[in-house]
Amino acid sequence: MKMLLPSQDHKPAFDDDRGPNTGGMGAYCPVPFCDEKQISAIRRAVIEPTLEGIRSERMNYKGAIYFGLMMTEKGPSLLEYNVRFGDPETEVILPSLKTNFLELIISCLEGRLSEVNMDFHPGYYVDVVLASGGYPGSYEKGKVIKGLDKIDGSVFVFHAGTKKENNNIVTSGGRVLNVVANGVSLESAIEKAYKEVKKIEFDRMFYRSDIGRKGLMKR
Repeated sequence: MKMLLPSQDHKPAFDDDRGPNTGGMGAYCPVPFCDEKQISAIRRAVIEPTLEGIRSERMNYKGAIYFGLMMTEKGPSLLEYNVRFGDPETEVILPSLKTNFLELIISCLEGRLSEVNMDFHPGYYVDVVLASGGYPGSYEKGKVIKGLDKIDGSVFVFHAGTKKENNNIVTSGGRVLNVVANGVSLESAIEKAYKEVKKIEFDRMFYRSDIGRKGLMKR
């Protein structure tokens, strides 16, 4: 078993965790307040019992397990499992991975994952989701997206809900783009991400302006 970096997502649509629940309005990793003590508690309370359950049922499972957790006063509490990577957590976790991802997948399938050293890039990664007005309710599509050609080359822009139409990139979903930046500190990664976000525009675009701030508050 190998553990990727912990990340924290932001589910409510608006700042300060207000508004309706969404698939995720942004994420960051690693999580400063998730230290070795917390990781050990998570392993004991959630991860190891899960793996023991898989073994006891003789499941030859090879793949990813996503643990959706809430940290409480009594310790980690499991909210959900997924046998896939979560979104938008994936958009910060995979860029942080220094080890070749394909090598990890192949070694997992071949049963030699323990032989692979997993390394990560230093610093922090922040993902800000740009959404269509009205999301997660009804929203219009086909809004022309401007400014993508102005984005700094070191920043990732993942297209989640776009399509090409008449030589333009237009919106075609509720969560439209993921803007991901990294920095030596969480503060610098946040600043860089929002600097690039401001270069992009489309009609009724909105986003949370507080992605990653929880990591600064809890240190």
